[in-house]
Amino acid sequence: MARSADDGASWSFLGILPMFDPPRDDSKETIDKAAEKGVRVMMITGDDTAIAIETARQLGMGTNIIPAADAFPKDMDPDNVPPAIIDSIERADGFARVFPEHKYAIVKALQSRGHLVAMTGDGVNDAPALKQADCGTAVSGATDAARGAAALILTAPGLSVINAAIDEARRIFGRINSYLVYRIALTIDIMFVVVLSTIFLGFSPLTAIMIVVMSLLDDLPMMTIAYDNTPVSPRPVRWELPQIFGLATVLGIFSVAESFGLLLFGVKVLSEPHLQDYFGLATQAHLQTMMFVQLVGGGQLLLFVTRTERWFFQRPLPAAPLFWAIVGTQVTAALMCGFGVLVPAIPWKLIGWVWVYLISWLFVLGAVRMIYDRFANYRTARHEKHSAMVNQSLQPHVPAA
Repeated sequence: MARSADDGASWSFLGILPMFDPPRDDSKETIDKAAEKGVRVMMITGDDTAIAIETARQLGMGTNIIPAADAFPKDMDPDNVPPAIIDSIERADGFARVFPEHKYAIVKALQSRGHLVAMTGDGVNDAPALKQADCGTAVSGATDAARGAAALILTAPGLSVINAAIDEARRIFGRINSYLVYRIALTIDIMFVVVLSTIFLGFSPLTAIMIVVMSLLDDLPMMTIAYDNTPVSPRPVRWELPQIFGLATVLGIFSVAESFGLLLFGVKVLSEPHLQDYFGLATQAHLQTMMFVQLVGGGQLLLFVTRTERWFFQRPLPAAPLFWAIVGTQVTAALMCGFGVLVPAIPWKLIGWVWVYLISWLFVLGAVRMIYDRFANYRTARHEKHSAMVNQSLQPHVPAA
């Protein structure tokens, strides 16, 4: 502050009026939680570099803040950022003194390196970057231009809700993965069992009414996957379609082995009178009902395997809607087969033996899932040993004084 008594020819210093615009109280906690989820937070601001560095320091972020004028040449095309500049963008903790084209260029450059980029903003100058980002987020009180460009609009002040959105998004992602693996594996199982038994045995393991009823019984558990207790991934998630199809194919092949193995056992029983008397399996119609029980039960128990990378009996346990939907459909299927509703009746003893077989295979499929994940994700002991050897420091260890 200064005062002039001669129309600005000279000035008298009066003092300094400091101005302070502190971050929100929840900002540091929000950034720390995002970092724990594997999300890297970068500051992009139009403020001066010194202000940006101090704000980043208060929030516990990196202080490698680069002035935009030093990073971006004036004639640079925002859609075609040179590789050297992209390298500096990836290394930086943030940028200061940026213009709208700089924000857009930063988002575009990070995406060109395979990063999934979320952008927050509230002003007209943020709109191009919000539109380009994979998830543009307009904060509370944002301008109409920012809201129109964003994919997500926050209605309450602050950004803490973003962490909850990340958790819920990863749960949804996990449920979709679970459904895809389950559906593909089940389709492989039913298709190959029907085709192989028709070609090699000359026998259709299911009647038309059985196929219709089985489809109806499978629908209810599939719908309840949306309510399952899916674990939240500690790291960012991406579509790994080769891994999804690979896992589904492996589980499908073992499911075919499970179903076809029981079918061959049933054929063996039909050829042995003493086994027929023991199991109560006397006709091909009984064999079809037995396969109906196996395919309905085995298909739905497969959900317990596909929903988690751990053993199916470990936490997080299935949500109540999913669990009771499976129990209800299995009880319904058992009652239909025991009392002969829409299908030929078979003895309860035979239904019990089929379920012993199903539960045994549930452990086999769980082990197959875990082994596949271990190799597919490169988590074998051999790989970890080699990784540790390759990544170890070449500097000699100096003991502390």
